[in-house]
Amino acid sequence: MSTTFRNYIDGAFADASDGRTLDVVDPTTGDVYATSPLSGAADVDAAMAAAAAAFPVWRDTTPSVRQRALLKIADAMEARADELVAAESRDTGKPLHLTRSEELAPAIDQVRFFAGAARMLEGRSAGEYMEGMTSIIRREPVGVCAQVAPWNYPLLMAVWKFAPALAAGNAVVLKPSDTTPASTVLIAEIIGGVLEALALPRGIFNVICGDRETGRLMVEHPTPAMASITGSVRAGIQVAQSAAKDVKRVHLELGGKAPAVIFEDADLAKAVEDLVVGGFFNAGQDCTAATRVLVHESVHDEFVAALAKAAADTRTGLPDDEDVLYGPLNNAGQLAQVSGFIERLPEHARIEAGGHRVGEQGYFYAPTVVSGLKQDDEIIQNEVFGPVITVQSFTDEAQAVRYANGVDYALASSVWTKDHARAMRMSKNLDFGCVWINTHMALVAEMPHGGFKKSGYGKDLSAYGFEDYTRIKHVMTRRDPGAWSRSTP
Repeated sequence: MSTTFRNYIDGAFADASDGRTLDVVDPTTGDVYATSPLSGAADVDAAMAAAAAAFPVWRDTTPSVRQRALLKIADAMEARADELVAAESRDTGKPLHLTRSEELAPAIDQVRFFAGAARMLEGRSAGEYMEGMTSIIRREPVGVCAQVAPWNYPLLMAVWKFAPALAAGNAVVLKPSDTTPASTVLIAEIIGGVLEALALPRGIFNVICGDRETGRLMVEHPTPAMASITGSVRAGIQVAQSAAKDVKRVHLELGGKAPAVIFEDADLAKAVEDLVVGGFFNAGQDCTAATRVLVHESVHDEFVAALAKAAADTRTGLPDDEDVLYGPLNNAGQLAQVSGFIERLPEHARIEAGGHRVGEQGYFYAPTVVSGLKQDDEIIQNEVFGPVITVQSFTDEAQAVRYANGVDYALASSVWTKDHARAMRMSKNLDFGCVWINTHMALVAEMPHGGFKKSGYGKDLSAYGFEDYTRIKHVMTRRDPGAWSRSTP
């Protein structure tokens, strides 16, 4: 029997007002297993109206109230961990054990981090900067936030969106990807229950399902003060263009093409071990994935041989198999995209491992390593977003920096060396929002995540991400009592 997902607006679940639906496909089989609403203008209007009505009440709560609500949300997510893991895995095909440990556990921790951040919202101290005047800085929520989450980490990215926004006192209208609504709809049920138990306005958190057009309607709607999206560069550009029509604030976390720079003195065995995970985890569908490995020419062949062997030993498979590192690609279009990059490889490229679909059912793709590539090759310049690691050779540090920075993306990178001075030089010269040294893809709630160039702007996680959901107001008061009304007691 098919599952039916529904929108969550002002504390109630509802179908799209015109009854339209979208099919939700199980990526392990390619079969439809559920439907979700294809929300239109009327649904967006209803969600925005609910958020706008609830916002003043939520804005005026104390930070301690917001903290308590978020802590209870985290507790409720933890209590329903099995349901959340099952929902996430069904939509994405991810291994159940890794979804629990590597995604749900950090997501709950991040909700708790932002619960704590709610108590730390402060401005600079009041002071006198003009004679007779005292200045005060107020840091306030921006208002209603229109948020669009991607399909690669539906649950985790939902948390990255709603947790800082709610902690800062904003109201939220969140849209999951059309291919992965399950965990977000379940989160809506969990949050709604907490808000009801605390007698808080449930309209502060709304979920509407739909497609790209639904997202456009959200961003162009006059109610939101801010639009936040995690997605492709193309989608980010469209959001920025739409938001510009009424000068909305925009928060964009877009694509990545992360280089991992391996110097001749690196621990090659450790680098291979970590980069197999960094490149293939979640089927490489990660903006920070180690997609481009740059290796010093003196150890290039040795490294490629070791990486190819490790890739060949890495397994993809069904969610309940605890021996697999990753599941299928998310959808048929993504399988076609990844396959297309491999089919279009130039003659000078060499497939060292993988390079093919796995099985005839679902969207599984083999762990793939490609060497012999040049800097201007398509697969070097563009985001594959699949389990594909490319390898290039470099001669010296300057060339490594030039190759690493020579793409349109600037989200994450890593450097592998035992030379501390070289690591510090590289961390300065690499033009990426994150530089890892002798590791790759480690994230923690206290530190910011976000890029430069076409990888977008704004930060997720950390106090910096929290501040992105606030606005700064200057209040200046004249200290001369004569300026006040004589009728004041």
